[in-house]
Amino acid sequence: MSQFTSPKDALFAGEKSFPIVPSCEHFAGSEKLITKALELQNQKGGVFDITMDLEDGAKEGQEKVHAELVVKLQNSELNKYKMSGIRIHDYTSKYWRQDVEIVIKGCGDKVAYITIPKPTAAGQVREMIGYIQEVAKANGIKREIPIHVLIETHGALEEAFEIASLPWMQVLDFGLMDFISGHHGAIPDSCMKSPGQFDHKLVARAKTQVVAAALCNGVVPAHNVTLDLKNRYQTYADAKRAREDFGFLRMWSIYPAQIEAIVDAMLPDFSDVQKGCEILLAAQEANWGPIQHAGELHDRATYRYYWELVQKAKLSSVKMPEGAEKRLF
Repeated sequence: MSQFTSPKDALFAGEKSFPIVPSCEHFAGSEKLITKALELQNQKGGVFDITMDLEDGAKEGQEKVHAELVVKLQNSELNKYKMSGIRIHDYTSKYWRQDVEIVIKGCGDKVAYITIPKPTAAGQVREMIGYIQEVAKANGIKREIPIHVLIETHGALEEAFEIASLPWMQVLDFGLMDFISGHHGAIPDSCMKSPGQFDHKLVARAKTQVVAAALCNGVVPAHNVTLDLKNRYQTYADAKRAREDFGFLRMWSIYPAQIEAIVDAMLPDFSDVQKGCEILLAAQEANWGPIQHAGELHDRATYRYYWELVQKAKLSSVKMPEGAEKRLF
């Protein structure tokens, strides 16, 4: 047994740590597309999440059948990494409770997260989370099921901080297209893509609000999709700007070619990963007391920063410096 205390035990004892989740979330709705996504996820070693979509994936009148299909896929051998969430119907739909019941009864022990779309108020999200908790308890599910919420309406944006503070919250997503549609032409449709999606003042304000609300409450902020499906560079550029200019730590994909571009754009610099590992290993040697590294003072504040960075890098399959993975993880 190692004589060293791991960063996880030393730095976050008794505290809620920041969620470490993949930087890319890939949406798929049909059986064919979900199957392809799972195959790709297995091929790439689980560097991205998959969101199995009940909201837009089901044909009219087939909502129950589609939810049962998604549960079957969750329980299949293809779901090797258990890194697949499910987006249910919105609060105004008569199907959202049915979705919750089918999903939790069928795969509540393994579903990676449940995504709630289109709320217009924090009270709606609170009610939906409460129902998820109630159904989980009734089905003997003792784990907390991570909740993702889409901020894509005026009401949700206004109450984003309250939504982000609700129990079981893990990710706050920004939904660009519905948000722009809700402005009745005041924001042109050109802002559904770059550069308008970053430069228009109302959109930039909304994105900043979502990121601030998420990070303030220890929740991951996730950026909207790139509509140009096959232009890898555009996806990469959008993800890079979302990360560096706005602070988003995750982004949606709706086409397989976008996944690698998003992961690459959001990767930490390898030199930062190497520096982080060196600092963490030295801190571990010092039993997590203050240290000097390259003439700089480091303590628990910087240790936490670099521990999160190193975990995200590992999740994206960045190679760790020799010996670091064994000691730190």
